[in-house]
Amino acid sequence: MSTTTTLIKKQSSFQQGFQGGISIAIGYLPVALTFGLLSKSTGLSLSETVLMSLIVFAGASQYISLSLLAVGTGIIEIILTTFIVNIRHFLMSASLSEKVEDDPLWKKALYSFGLTDETFTVASTKDGTVNAGYLFGLMLISYASWVINSGIGYVIGASLPPTVQESMGIALYAMFIGLLIPSLKKHRKVMFLAVVAAILNSICYASQILSTGWSIVLSTLVSAVIVELFYMKHASEVETNG
Repeated sequence: MSTTTTLIKKQSSFQQGFQGGISIAIGYLPVALTFGLLSKSTGLSLSETVLMSLIVFAGASQYISLSLLAVGTGIIEIILTTFIVNIRHFLMSASLSEKVEDDPLWKKALYSFGLTDETFTVASTKDGTVNAGYLFGLMLISYASWVINSGIGYVIGASLPPTVQESMGIALYAMFIGLLIPSLKKHRKVMFLAVVAAILNSICYASQILSTGWSIVLSTLVSAVIVELFYMKHASEVETNG
């Protein structure tokens, strides 16, 4: 295959990925705007808001970070909490690696940064294999939408009255509830996990045994273990009785 043909193929793959990411970019718009608004109400600067979106690029983790920052949580607790939230990326990366072409490690490192729930879904459902060009196009437009709209959201928030900016803090908790409710309806396991975590966190908070950040980290880990053990025991009993 000639160099010209290879270049045309790469450009075509990039365009396909870019087009495939347009819907993601549109979907990110309201969420990123809200993140920028909430960053303003949390006390972050415009540069800190944009930098977080540039470096982290993880919606749920960024929202959680804002919540933890708002209550004065330490950096270690924030890192551990966001790590736990993003553990699923190990599974998504392993699954996607079976679908992508054999690329150099540096390319994989670059496009792995742009892996989100949405980009993974689009890439994994595409017919056939995907190459680096497609992934770069898919993730570039998604990444740009998230970063740019985070900054726009902050600027819009800065022009709002102080009372409205302060009330935006409520939107953070409303968004978490909005994200949780659909999962609760579909999966009973998620409901148990949320309830156990809430109970454990409430106990830690009321007793003041741990700081807010460590309380969230511990509650998340312990509740996950408890619920998983319960379901494993239940599955074992069903097999034995079945």
